[in-house]
Amino acid sequence: MSDISNVSGLASSGASELFQILRDGKPRTRSELAEQMGLARSTVTLRIEALMDLGLVGFVQDAVSTGGRPSSRIALKAGSRVVMGVDIGASHLQVAVTDLTGHLLSQSARTMEITLGPETVLEAVVEIGSELLAATGRSTEDLLAVGIGLPGPVEHSTGRPINPPIMPGWNAYNVPGFLQSRFHVPVLVDNDVNIMALGERNMAWPEVDDLLFVKVATGIGSGIVSSGMLQRGADGVAGDIGHIRVHGGTGVPCHCGNTDCLEAIASGPAIAAKLRQRGLEASGSEDVVALVRAGNTEAIHAVRQAGRDVGDVLSACISLVNPSVIVIGGSMALAGEHFIAGIRETVYSRTIPLATQHLQIVHSSSGLDAGVLGASMLAIHHAMSPQRIDAMVSGLSNA
Repeated sequence: MSDISNVSGLASSGASELFQILRDGKPRTRSELAEQMGLARSTVTLRIEALMDLGLVGFVQDAVSTGGRPSSRIALKAGSRVVMGVDIGASHLQVAVTDLTGHLLSQSARTMEITLGPETVLEAVVEIGSELLAATGRSTEDLLAVGIGLPGPVEHSTGRPINPPIMPGWNAYNVPGFLQSRFHVPVLVDNDVNIMALGERNMAWPEVDDLLFVKVATGIGSGIVSSGMLQRGADGVAGDIGHIRVHGGTGVPCHCGNTDCLEAIASGPAIAAKLRQRGLEASGSEDVVALVRAGNTEAIHAVRQAGRDVGDVLSACISLVNPSVIVIGGSMALAGEHFIAGIRETVYSRTIPLATQHLQIVHSSSGLDAGVLGASMLAIHHAMSPQRIDAMVSGLSNA
């Protein structure tokens, strides 16, 4: 048990406890807060003042009064401070600034190859992020944290990529250190599909505790939410379904060194390669999606088969983690029902009915914004954690 005998009424632990209550955005009076926390109103007032000094909470419209002077209510000031979310893909970069609830204030995207290396890509992040802050009338003084997703394995405790197969020059690179030196705030880094799972769950499935988010684009991966917690695994590679072998493969080589990996058979570039063999012009996911939308029969059949291959791997995943929702995202999800129909066809035919009786397999409602929304949530969860609020309040009292 912590010794709090020497902690004042402005104690950071007390202020952070109060703040966690107010994070839901619901306005409360001092009396309601005092009753909920089991503290004297004067103590609660001191803690409210500390959070107000940080600009995190403030007064809202007066509560309905039953007579006499109405009571002022206190609530989270969602727009007082901001976070930055960054989604780095194999060939794209997307940056967003959001408020403390994850609401998008400004965002920007550009085409950029991850193979350009960490300095070039992260310099672009700084440039775009600074422009977005200025566009929203903010500065780095208003920024609380940065969340970033990378298309490869990440050691979450350090934020460094670990042997990422499609990211030459990035292995063990100090991504947090680079961005911290520019923005002077905490930087959280995770695998891109993990942050997509966070973003999708927060925006569309907040009541669902067991969810798989599957990204199918240049690569294939999944983010696992089990019992309400994101699962990263012992070495940060939980959910790396793109390198599970597909049954009935023909020896297709994968960049990881193995053959017949799901990613080598059912990703956007893999489908495009098959279509080129049939005389169609397709270099990647966008071309495949365009052909499907144009009604090209060859493309539709190829996408449907890719969905079946993904469904084959997901059938095993369902038996392992028993999700209630599987969300399909990434650029290949834009191919519409043809792709997801192939997934459902295999999943429902190869998985026991008990595991699928309540299972929903759906398109991502966040679309291509899932990454930046999830990265923003990663930053928000850190910036608004009890430890960070403790540190911020402590900084006030020591100033």
